[in-house]
Amino acid sequence: MKKVAVVGVGNTSFKSRHIDKTFPRLAYEAVRMAMEDAGASKDDIESVVYSIYNDFFEHCAMPDHHVHYLLGFARKPGSRITTGGATGGYSIRAAFAEVASGMHDVVIVVGVEKVGDVANVIEMVKSITFAADPFFEYQLGASPAGSYGAAIRWHMENYGTTEEDMARVVVKNKGNARLNPDAQSPMEITIEDVLKSPMVIYPLKILDHCLNSEGAAAIILASENAVRRFRKDPVWITGIGASTESGRQAERDNAGSSLFPAVRISAQKAYEMAGISDPSNAIHVAEVYDSFSGVEICLYEELGFCSWGAGTAFLRDGMADIGGKIPVNPSGGLIGCEHAIGATGVYQVAEIVRHIRGEAGSRQVPGASRGIAQSMGGARGAYSVCVVLEG
Repeated sequence: MKKVAVVGVGNTSFKSRHIDKTFPRLAYEAVRMAMEDAGASKDDIESVVYSIYNDFFEHCAMPDHHVHYLLGFARKPGSRITTGGATGGYSIRAAFAEVASGMHDVVIVVGVEKVGDVANVIEMVKSITFAADPFFEYQLGASPAGSYGAAIRWHMENYGTTEEDMARVVVKNKGNARLNPDAQSPMEITIEDVLKSPMVIYPLKILDHCLNSEGAAAIILASENAVRRFRKDPVWITGIGASTESGRQAERDNAGSSLFPAVRISAQKAYEMAGISDPSNAIHVAEVYDSFSGVEICLYEELGFCSWGAGTAFLRDGMADIGGKIPVNPSGGLIGCEHAIGATGVYQVAEIVRHIRGEAGSRQVPGASRGIAQSMGGARGAYSVCVVLEG
């Protein structure tokens, strides 16, 4: 298996609505920035993997092949991945496999979403709910907040996590977003502000939720044979792991303390591939899937940053802050920066790459040479991908 490096990254700004930009335009801007970052041309790209989520968002069953032509990649191979919130992670995994296998030397991953042009918010949320089991869970009123909220309640009841702890995640991530010029929702808020926001499904309030975003991100992967053609500071993917659980939560096997077993397994596989035995001391920066504030606390434990039940202490002690032991979501995460679903996992990797290069500006994690990007999707994290990157 060949070594694989990230040699170029690019992303648009993220907004609730890019009123002045079309779906293809957002993809084009991210691709152009990634190519400029790598010092690459269109001719260097041998294959494209598109990270585009729900067909209902664009009201088009195959939006990738339309974008493929408009980007100038016609007649080059292009494929599309769609695995909910893990769409970006699984797209990177597919592109990694193409390069590591020797099939191609240079592959670009393009993540883009622009739901606002053809679907309203109610239709958008309903289309996400279609991912639930149609014969049982959907009929009982399944929702994204409901599936994750149940796990958070278990954590509260068994480990003492509070609504105030969840609010701390929001304050941290919205605050981190103030350091990110591309972030959608930078805010200086207090725990009290979060607690006073309207309740959606207990214990999740409006401000505990991730954003609904439009935007695009792109990364270019190159083999060890091709990397010399591009910039001189490649960031290597040293570990990549994936796991997919049963879509029906009621049918999942007992996973012990793990509330998100697909995350735990995908992390273990990535760490094993990267030769990491103690992630709590090996990882310097992390971008994780904070779809809801309480989920981030659970992920500290699933990713091995701390022991089971110690996620709240990890947060309260400032370990997840910029300047802490393992800064988590310095970009602002899904709560503060963006959740343009297909673009999210791609953007997470781009953010880790920038930290390893020392290019993250005022949110830079000093001395970061190894990081992890984790994305997940489906009911209570049915899909999960973890990517370990090193400089």
